[in-house]
Amino acid sequence: MNGSSNEGVVRIVRWSPDRPTAAVEAFLRRTAFDSAAEVTAAKILADIRKRGLPAILAAARRFDGAKLTPATLRVKESELAAATREVPASVRRAVTEACRRVTTFARAGMRRDWYIPAGRGGSLGERFVPLDRVGVYIPGGAAPLASTAVMTATLARVAGVPEIAACTPCGASGRVNPVLLHALQTAGATEIYKVGGIQAVGLLAFGAGKVRPVQKIVGPGNAYVTAAKRQVFGYVAIDQVAGPSEIAVLADDSADPAWIAADLLSQAEHGTGHERALLATDSMKLAWAVQAELKAQIPKLSRAALVRRMLPQGILLIVTSDLDAAVELCNCFAPEHLEVMTRRPRRLVPRLRAAGAVFVGGWTPEPVGDFAAGPSHVLPTGGAARMFSGLTVEDFRRRSSVIEYTRRDLAAALPVIEAFGAVEGLDAHSRSATIRFNR
Repeated sequence: MNGSSNEGVVRIVRWSPDRPTAAVEAFLRRTAFDSAAEVTAAKILADIRKRGLPAILAAARRFDGAKLTPATLRVKESELAAATREVPASVRRAVTEACRRVTTFARAGMRRDWYIPAGRGGSLGERFVPLDRVGVYIPGGAAPLASTAVMTATLARVAGVPEIAACTPCGASGRVNPVLLHALQTAGATEIYKVGGIQAVGLLAFGAGKVRPVQKIVGPGNAYVTAAKRQVFGYVAIDQVAGPSEIAVLADDSADPAWIAADLLSQAEHGTGHERALLATDSMKLAWAVQAELKAQIPKLSRAALVRRMLPQGILLIVTSDLDAAVELCNCFAPEHLEVMTRRPRRLVPRLRAAGAVFVGGWTPEPVGDFAAGPSHVLPTGGAARMFSGLTVEDFRRRSSVIEYTRRDLAAALPVIEAFGAVEGLDAHSRSATIRFNR
C-alpha cells in the first residue's frame, strides 16, 4: 500500500535488492549539499576574507537580525555568570552529568603514545598531541542545542586543547540561550561568540578583529553552515559533513510499533524539512501498526506542524522480502542513527557496515545518544556515513610518527633507500643516507 495520495499518511512501500522501487531510490539519494547554499557561502566567505569583521557583523545583521558590534560580539564573563544563575538547578545537574559521561567515554577512547623496536637498537612509534586552538559550532536557530555544546567542547577539553572558541547565533535580541551558555562554559569553551551561520565559519576559519583563526572547525549545522565548512577546508581542518538529522529503524515483528513511531519522530521534529526517518522491516503488519502510531502521536507533539511539513518526503516505511534485505537496505541508506529492534539485535550488528551510530535493542532509543550515553552525537549525514565517522576525542589531536634509527638500523634500510632513489630518479634522497657511511 502506498499512502502518499492521502494527506498526512506516511507512505508504506515494498522493496527488495533485486526489485528496487522509485520511491525508495529517491529516498536513498538524498544529499548533504545544497547548490544554492554553496553559492551564498562562497560570496559571504569571500567578503569576510576581504573586509574582515565588518563583513561578519553585516552578515549577522542580514541573516540573524543581530545588531552586533566589535564590543558585543564576544560573550562577557558577566553574561556567563548571569546565564548560570538563570538556569534551574535540575538542568545544571543534567549538564554536569552529561559532561561527566562524555568525559568518561572520551578518556577511554584516547589513543596512547606507543613505540616498537626498529630491529637494530632504534625505535618506531606514534605520539598524540592536542591541537592548539579549535572552533566549535553550535546551532541555535530552531532549537538551542545545549547538548551539542557538551558533545563538542567536552571532547576538545579532554583532548587537552587549550583554546576552544565557540560560535552560536544570538538572533535579534542579542542574547544567547542561558542553558546553552552554561553548557558551553561547563564543557570547557574558553571563548564564546554570538554569531552563527556562514559568518561564524568565516570568523573561525580566517579570524577577524581580535579573534584569531582556529586550526579546526567541528559541529553540525544547516545547509549553509555545511557549505561554508566545505569551502574553508584547507584553510582549516573540519570534522565531517553534518547536516539535517536522520534515523533508520531496523525491526522485525517483535518490536513495539509505538516505540518505533516515537523514535522516528524524535528526529523528524528538528524541523528543517530535510530530515529523513526510515523504517526497514520484513513485517507488513508492523509497518501498518507504525503508520497508525505515527498518525496518533504527531498531534501530541509541540512541533507537530514542523513534523507534518516533512512527512511527504521525510518519513518512509519500507517492507522488505526478509530481514537480510532489510539489513542491506540500511547499509544502502548509511544513516546518521541506526536502531536495531529485533529478537536478537546483537547478531545483526556485525553486518551493519555504514552508520554514524548504532543503537542496539528496544531499550536504547536514539535520544540516549543525543543527550546521555557518552559518544558524541555529531555524526555524518546524507549518506556520508559510508566514508566518515562520528566526532571523537581524536579529532582534536594530531598524530605524529616518531622514528629513531641507530647506525645499524640505517645500514639495514640502505638497500631499500637506494633502490627507491634510483627508480624515482631522486639521487639526493639516496645520498642523504649513503653519505653517512662514506666518511
